[in-house]
Amino acid sequence: MKIEKALLERSQSRCELCTATTGLSVYQIPPSPDGSISQSILICGTCLSQINKEEELNPIHWRCLNDSMWSPTPPVQVVAYRMLHRLDAEDWARDLLDMMYLDDETLKWAQADGTSEEKIQHFDSNGHILEAGDTVVLIKDLKVKGANFTAKRGTAVRRIALASDNPQHIEGKVNGQQIVILTQYVKKQK
Repeated sequence: MKIEKALLERSQSRCELCTATTGLSVYQIPPSPDGSISQSILICGTCLSQINKEEELNPIHWRCLNDSMWSPTPPVQVVAYRMLHRLDAEDWARDLLDMMYLDDETLKWAQADGTSEEKIQHFDSNGHILEAGDTVVLIKDLKVKGANFTAKRGTAVRRIALASDNPQHIEGKVNGQQIVILTQYVKKQK
């Protein structure tokens, strides 16, 4: 319980991510936590269940990262960085990630998340690797299901988001509407 007391003091008895004051517990940051305060944060039950993927990610809850990403505490920075990456389908999360600064050691820690899952790669129609935030151009007219318009060939789609569970899907805004696009119908703009 020594670590919990130290974390309560450091966080002023608040979740270090969203500032909630109830249901707080110690979260040791993977991939190889040593049980020390320097690799742990104090978080609420809502943050914990979403970090551990026990509950669906609620982007509205994570707007709190707008403040917590500026924490001077490296473990808080690491978790904020990882959660912003998980929320990369949200424009505001990509904007925050673009503004976020981590020193080299903290960045390396944040990127070593300890998951053994292979990262899904997305490729355009020409076989180029797509990354979140890229700009693509439609190579075919696409009728948008659920909307009353056709996305025209040659339309640039800026700041795309990658579907985390399907390598053939990306998301982007066309005519002000967020849509899912098949990667086979886009080419990466250089």
